[in-house]
Amino acid sequence: MTSFLSTFVNKIDSKGRVSVPAPFRASLTTELFQGIIAYPSLAEPAIDAFGLSMLEQLNRRVLDKNLEDGEFEKTLLGRPDSIVETIMALAHELPFDGQGRVILPAALIDAADLDSQVAFVGRGNRFQIWNPSKFDEKQNEAVAKIRENLRIGST
Repeated sequence: MTSFLSTFVNKIDSKGRVSVPAPFRASLTTELFQGIIAYPSLAEPAIDAFGLSMLEQLNRRVLDKNLEDGEFEKTLLGRPDSIVETIMALAHELPFDGQGRVILPAALIDAADLDSQVAFVGRGNRFQIWNPSKFDEKQNEAVAKIRENLRIGST
């Protein structure tokens, strides 16, 4: 399984081009589609991204579950409240160019409030693209909360 680790900050140019960090690209080398699948996060002011095979796995799981449950109508017609279908409708295929960059569409740039720099944040089987200052704020809050929980748990 592909793993995305660490945080990298890269510049984004006026055309929306940004270099995907080399370790993230290296994690995607076995993918048939050389690029990323990206969509506005449904939970945070960021962009969620992963390789095409992850989207195919999610889609396959939904299909297999529907078939196992005898839900042939759902298999053919879908479910309007399906997270996977919602993600597929929002997703963009962003191919790598020769320099390992992708072009972020305006809809994604707007969704994550991106400006001159972006933070690529590893999340294990996926990664996120954040406005660096918003990510720093979110990360500092998360670390403070974890530390507080650890202090409470040790008393």
